[in-house]
Amino acid sequence: MDYGINRARSLELLKQHLNSPNLIKHCLASEAVMRALARHFSEDEELWGLTGLLHDLDAELTLDDPASHTHETVRILRKEGVAEEIIEAIRMHNEHAHEDKRSEHFHHALAAGETITGLIIAAALVYPDKKLGSVKPKSVRKRYKEKQFAAGADRAIIAECELIGLAIPEFCDLCLEAMQGISADLGL
Repeated sequence: MDYGINRARSLELLKQHLNSPNLIKHCLASEAVMRALARHFSEDEELWGLTGLLHDLDAELTLDDPASHTHETVRILRKEGVAEEIIEAIRMHNEHAHEDKRSEHFHHALAAGETITGLIIAAALVYPDKKLGSVKPKSVRKRYKEKQFAAGADRAIIAECELIGLAIPEFCDLCLEAMQGISADLGL
């Protein structure tokens, strides 16, 4: 499939549009999670991975106006000639910026997958060594239930994993394992 972009160009765009190392790491974590989900569902791993990598391209630009988040990303990616399937999933990961609602498997996967990354990183940061390798799956599942822990990780969005056929415990485990696989890239 022609995606209109490859991983190398995607990384260039991230470095052009994002200054925060933590936001870039979030995009890398989202890519890893999306690739793991694609493998789990026998979907196109490259398509899903690129989507996770590029989903927050305009996050710094729209920081003060969350309702506009994704609009600039859509413009940038269309100018690049990126596949419309990637653009649409990215657009829909922020429903609040659009009138329509997520309804596709791919869209729910991106929304849930990119959201749980924050919860998993927060779980790692409470360990003395601050390493993903120290985080146990049951710890992520426990932290998911603690609404005050990593309160910015919207549990309702994470729970969209159930709409794609994954129970929350299984989803937590799969996403943690994906992020542990790139822990060196995440500095955790």
